[in-house]
Amino acid sequence: MTVLVTGGAGYIGSHMALELTDAGERVVVLDNLTTGFRWAVPPKATLVVGDVADEKLVGEIIADHGIKAIIHFAGSIVVPDSVTDPLGYYHNNTVKSRALMAAAVAGGVPHFIFSSTAAVYGNPGEEPVREDAILKPMSPYGTSKLMTELMLADTAAAHDFSYVALRYFNVAGADPQGRSGQSTPRATHLIKVACEAATGKRAGMQVFGTDYPTVDGTCVRDYIHVSDLARAHLAALKYLRAGNKSDVFNCGYSRGYSVQQVIDAVKTATGRDFKVDLSERRAGDPAAIVAATDKIRETLGWQPKHDDINNIVAQAFAWEEHLAQFKKCG
Repeated sequence: MTVLVTGGAGYIGSHMALELTDAGERVVVLDNLTTGFRWAVPPKATLVVGDVADEKLVGEIIADHGIKAIIHFAGSIVVPDSVTDPLGYYHNNTVKSRALMAAAVAGGVPHFIFSSTAAVYGNPGEEPVREDAILKPMSPYGTSKLMTELMLADTAAAHDFSYVALRYFNVAGADPQGRSGQSTPRATHLIKVACEAATGKRAGMQVFGTDYPTVDGTCVRDYIHVSDLARAHLAALKYLRAGNKSDVFNCGYSRGYSVQQVIDAVKTATGRDFKVDLSERRAGDPAAIVAATDKIRETLGWQPKHDDINNIVAQAFAWEEHLAQFKKCG
């Protein structure tokens, strides 16, 4: 059985490909390399350069490689960009996911794991937020992901097709073995941005909003290590292969940190100070969102291995220094 990983040359996708190949799985990566990198694909995986919306190409991959599961990461993820370009996000995240599902159904692929997001909850007003909370996205990004979840549910009801949607909270860190990390230029992830500021790659960074009803006025988020997230996908794959029903799970640690607390952690871990400018709130940002994770722990048997903000920050910073040396050598 072979697993198709879409967006597998990107940040989370490359860690998923590593997790799968480490577990002895056969892996094909489909990526258009718009934001991904060839070097991020594990040597044991097969890379196909192309678009997930190309149903003919996906059909050929399914037939040629005997694909029995798809783990779908490909898409756009920047919340403010989705506010200014909603149609672009609905096309890239929703329309293309529909095409991928159609190819999966036509090719008889029984299992599908989807990279969803906590943004489907909007500003839930409860902590931690559970999977059965009201879904009210605050941005086109969140809505584009929710629409895909709805399509998955309808597809599973009509075909021999089961899925798991994993609602990510804030993904951070890097592979503990130093094989991959967040490498996308102009990335917007907080820990990535702060680490770039600590290395001097950025002159400084901005904090968007200091008047939220939180511990220090800055947004509060639940940060999950990217390798723990990859392991959650592997647990979901085993769950589906065992014949279990389609379901949705949160992926986080049930613990929140404010933007200011994360910046302080980066400064402490790196021993470096950097400029932080305070700015107005951004559209689409909820004040606080923290995951309830009892469901994924109990149903999938998932347990985190890297649940420490200081280690997450340290590994993210080590990857930034690796990138700096890589570019010098290149």
